[in-house]
Amino acid sequence: MKIPIALSIENLSFSYSGKKALDQVNFNIHAGECTLLLGPNGAGKSTLFSLITRLYDSHEGRIELCGFDIKKQTRQALAKLGVVFQQTTLDMDLTVMQNLRYHTALHGLGRKLAMQRIQQELERLNMFDRRFEKIRQLNGGHRRRVEIARALLHKPALLLLDEPTVGLDVPSRLAIVEYVHHLAADEKLAVLWASHLIDEIYPDDHLIVLHKGQIKANGTVDEVLKITNTALIKDAFYNLTQGDQA
Repeated sequence: MKIPIALSIENLSFSYSGKKALDQVNFNIHAGECTLLLGPNGAGKSTLFSLITRLYDSHEGRIELCGFDIKKQTRQALAKLGVVFQQTTLDMDLTVMQNLRYHTALHGLGRKLAMQRIQQELERLNMFDRRFEKIRQLNGGHRRRVEIARALLHKPALLLLDEPTVGLDVPSRLAIVEYVHHLAADEKLAVLWASHLIDEIYPDDHLIVLHKGQIKANGTVDEVLKITNTALIKDAFYNLTQGDQA
């Protein structure tokens, strides 16, 4: 059985004032696949995410979400996408429930369905009992859980995570890493996770190493280790980025 492609990137290039931030980037992410996007600062990770989410528009190449062209079929494409940005985008003065209800309204979900989805996602993240607390009352890890719940309310095919564990304590970080991997494995959600933390990679993950706007490696953990002739991902990353630190 052919596994559906959730995200397809073809010959993607983007420049800032004549300087290329992305140069002929190509890759696919399939349903149920957790893909870690690794790269040092300035590699082009943020630019890539901005293009996928249409924060940036003009580019060379093609981006498709579940077969929908991001430029020509923007509404259908973005409906398949759930996003957690590095910086929080929650309203700090609203409650957890109010933030999530606003999101479901934007996606046109009726009240009954919205409440069912909100309860389901918050319960899965052990946050339902805190639904009436204001966001500013929550710690960083709990805020991240709310953002992940929000990103999943409309049942996206692809979850985009832009270094979502930055600044979190170790238990919170590991809990989120485990939960996202569970979503990919058990619910066949496609995940693209930008990270610079090697310990967030699982053995079954797919890896894309981006450096100076170009893909230096694209494959399973074992494949990346093999092509770099290394035993550890941190050493493979070091080799591929010519000494830049993760």
